[in-house]
Amino acid sequence: MQKFARFIAPSLRILACAVLFTALAMEAGCTVGPDYVRPSVATPASFKEAGPAVSPDGTTWTPASPQDAAQRGAWWTIYQEPELDALEERLNHSNQNIAQAYQNFMAARAQVNQARASYAPTATLQPAYTRSGSSFSAPGIPSNGMRFTSNDFNFPLAISWEPDLWGRIGNTVREYANAAQVSAADLANKRLSEQASLAQYYFELRGQDELIALNEQTIEAYRKSLALTEVLGRTGIDSAQSVAQAQLNLKTAEASATNLRLARAQYEHAIALLTGEPASTFSLPSRPLTTVAPAIPAGIPSTLLQRRPDIAAAERSMSQANALIGVETAAFYPTVSISLSGGFESSLLQNWFTWPARFFSLGPSVSQTLFDGGLRTATVAQYKAQYEGTVAAYRQTVLTAFQQTEDYLAAQRILATQLEQQKAVVAAAQRYYDLSTARYRTGVDTYLNVFVAQTALLSDQQTMITLRVQQMTSSVQLIEALGGGWDVSQLPAEKDVTSVEGM
Repeated sequence: MQKFARFIAPSLRILACAVLFTALAMEAGCTVGPDYVRPSVATPASFKEAGPAVSPDGTTWTPASPQDAAQRGAWWTIYQEPELDALEERLNHSNQNIAQAYQNFMAARAQVNQARASYAPTATLQPAYTRSGSSFSAPGIPSNGMRFTSNDFNFPLAISWEPDLWGRIGNTVREYANAAQVSAADLANKRLSEQASLAQYYFELRGQDELIALNEQTIEAYRKSLALTEVLGRTGIDSAQSVAQAQLNLKTAEASATNLRLARAQYEHAIALLTGEPASTFSLPSRPLTTVAPAIPAGIPSTLLQRRPDIAAAERSMSQANALIGVETAAFYPTVSISLSGGFESSLLQNWFTWPARFFSLGPSVSQTLFDGGLRTATVAQYKAQYEGTVAAYRQTVLTAFQQTEDYLAAQRILATQLEQQKAVVAAAQRYYDLSTARYRTGVDTYLNVFVAQTALLSDQQTMITLRVQQMTSSVQLIEALGGGWDVSQLPAEKDVTSVEGM
């Protein structure tokens, strides 16, 4: 083996010199293909629907600073709901959609290192032993019938290397690195989406609890009204028709309360799924909706380009498509490869690793496609068109982000106004019901007036609760539209996704 090492060392030095020469040529700048420049997008100076952000209890949500690692992304804490905080933490650790997105990211990182492997030479070692014997009837066999036999002991080592003269490998690595960044942004987007869905389901569930509690209070009031109507009917002050109306009110309210429990169960099951738990073993105690919607300042539209992971994914997709153009452009240039092979071969085992048994081969080769019927040109044209498609997708993603933000800013502003108006409606309905009940008790009016007043009051109270749930869920949607505290600085850089140690 020492002789083999002495034999192969000069050849390796020749190969190393070739590698060094090629590396210097690559440093001189031979990468082909277009340079990537992020396309510009039109951004308005301010959001049209943005108004003064003032929360009734003074709480204000602001995106976490990129340097604030402790609060980064924990946007749900602004609602000051410990139960929601605990559910979100369980989601972050146990949600299977997030786990799947994370593994997709890890697979994308592995592809980057697969591409990087093309930078290195390929070495193969294939020791072999062959014993062969000729046929008795083969030409040249002596007439005495003796057969020729031989042994072949072979110990070959082959090294091949293709220098990246035109940046094909470099662009391929960049393509996969950008794809890994897209996957990282998709992971952040999936995490934000699942967190937002959990918060929305939580407030929907608490809204159902509030509606159920309201219906139970209303049912109790209807029972009392029915009892009073039956007493007045027996004394002749009221009629059987009024008793029937009171019974109808009660039965309708009881049926509505039952239906509300169906929606509550479905929201509870949805929360169980998001937190990675079986719906059969998961439950949340009933509690009314008491959360106050926080103030959510939107900032300026241009910051959305840095705060939304879906926009970051779209931007990295453009860079990936641009790198692919460079990969295909390199096909127009010649391919250079350097190969070295050597080893020992002998017919006798004892002479296998002796100096006379050595053999070697070293030399470069160049290949160039002279004619392909326009295949390369068409392929580059295809990838250029795909790049332009990613540019359009990026701009559409930005426009969608502006639209969603404007939608939820408008929802926050309009719902706040509508809630104040609905409070006045409920107060008026309550006064109408109280007056109708008082007049009925004194015999001035029939039960029909009470029936109408009770129905109107319940409907207005239910609308009030529905509006509060809408306000809470739209505030969650607004935070999601603003990126949930995420920042593009959290996206791993190209050098990070190509690092084996970081995996």
